[in-house]
Amino acid sequence: MREFTTEHRLGDADTAVVFMSALFAGGWIWDHPYRSLERAGVPVLRTNEPICGLDRRLAGSIERLGDALLDACDAAGADGQVVVCANSLGGLVAIDLAGRRPDRVRGIVVSGAPGLSADPDVGLSFDRRGSIRPTGEDFGRRMVAALFHEGCHFSAERMAEAGELLARPESMVSMARSLKATRAYRVPPALDKVTCPALYVWGRHDRMTPVAPWAEALAGRDGHELLLVEDSGHIPMVERAEEYTAALTSFVAGTGAGALA
Repeated sequence: MREFTTEHRLGDADTAVVFMSALFAGGWIWDHPYRSLERAGVPVLRTNEPICGLDRRLAGSIERLGDALLDACDAAGADGQVVVCANSLGGLVAIDLAGRRPDRVRGIVVSGAPGLSADPDVGLSFDRRGSIRPTGEDFGRRMVAALFHEGCHFSAERMAEAGELLARPESMVSMARSLKATRAYRVPPALDKVTCPALYVWGRHDRMTPVAPWAEALAGRDGHELLLVEDSGHIPMVERAEEYTAALTSFVAGTGAGALA
C-alpha cells in the first residue's frame, strides 16, 4: 500500500506543525507557510503525495488517512503533539483526527473543507465503474475557476503534474473513493468532538467549498475561529500566501508550539 512520505525539519521541541497534502495537489501547495516557519525555527513536516496518488483503500477513508498522517509523523521523528494544517479533503482529516486523537493533536488549521455543500461542476464525470475522469477541452479552465478567485496561481509545471496524475486510472479510482468518503462524512458530530484550538482560514470567494455553511456550523462553538481571506478562493495558502502565513504564525504562537512559543 502506497502511503505518505515526508519532507521535514524537526528540532527538539515537543510539537511540530504538520502540513497535509490535498486531494490532487502535493505538499508543494504549502511552500510559503512551510518555509516561513522553517526559517523561524519551528519544527515542520509536510507530506509529499497528493491523496489521490495513494492506495485506493487509504484514500477512501477519512480515518485511515488521519492514521497514515500520524504514522508518517512518527516515522520522521515527530512523535509528539502536532498542529495539523490541511486544505480541502485534508481539512476533514484534520477535524476527524483532532476528535479521535486529542492526545496527539494540539491544534488544527483548516481551509476549504468539503462536506457541507454540493460538489461543484469542475469538469469531472463518473463512469459506470465508479471512477472519475476529466472531460472536455475546457476542463482546465473550469478547474482553475473553481480553485481561484482570480487567475491561475499554479505554475505550468504544477498544472502539468496535476494533469499527469489525473490521467492515471489508479489515481481516478482513489479520487472516486475519496469523494465517496467525503459525501458520507458527518461534519457536525465530528466538530462536536474537537476540543483543541481550531482556526478555519477560508477564502471569501471559495466556489469549490463555499464558506457560508461552515460559518453556520461553526457559530457559537468555543475554540473555533473563522477567518475570511479577502480576494481568495479555495486555496488561500497559495492565492494569498502572505495573509495565510501571518494567520498561521499567530495561531501557532498561541498554541505554545515550537520556536514561536
